[in-house]
Amino acid sequence: MNLLILSIAPVAIILGYIYYRDKYEKEPIWLMGLCVLGGALSVVPIIVLEIFLSIPLADISGYAHTGWNAFVVAAFSEEIFKFATVMLIAWRSRHFNEKMDGIVYAVSVSMGFALIENIQYVFSTGAGTGLLRAVTAVPAHAIMGISMGFFLGRARMNPINRTRNLFLALTTAILIHGFYDFILMSGMPYLMLVFVVYLVWMYRYGFRKIDETVEDSPFKRDDVD
Repeated sequence: MNLLILSIAPVAIILGYIYYRDKYEKEPIWLMGLCVLGGALSVVPIIVLEIFLSIPLADISGYAHTGWNAFVVAAFSEEIFKFATVMLIAWRSRHFNEKMDGIVYAVSVSMGFALIENIQYVFSTGAGTGLLRAVTAVPAHAIMGISMGFFLGRARMNPINRTRNLFLALTTAILIHGFYDFILMSGMPYLMLVFVVYLVWMYRYGFRKIDETVEDSPFKRDDVD
């Protein structure tokens, strides 16, 4: 039971924080929950795609092997299905009516995926892994969702630049994810210093994108605070 709580807690905290930051026009809990469920279910097709994309790994080595594994097998597979899940569940919803909603829904999908992944890792390797992932991998998935949602919100609210922003929504999430995994998969001790710097940058990037998007809400003028 303790391991299950440890697996769920960081996901729940992040979802609660995102819901809190959506301060001017809250999204329906049921729709956020549906996005979380969709993200959890996306694990199945992601695994299938990762198996297929892992085939070329047998013929490459060194940094090319690490790069393919990080950017293509892991980052591309996961982010393309997170993107597809948001588009399928929330994109055309009438509740998606401001830029912040892109972040809310993309993070919800990301947390659904992260929940299943976290349960797998924590139950396989123990509480120490759970504590470490609570401040690294789980928030990293949230930040990838923030990046994706930042551009999804702009794509939804600005049809003129929609194609460009949809492209950026997917590619920025893949790049952030890919660099994160590349550093960890490289196995180079000196890169752990880079990892710490990169993780700090990710946190700052995520908070900055949320702040920027909240302040850009069309509902802000109606707030009574």
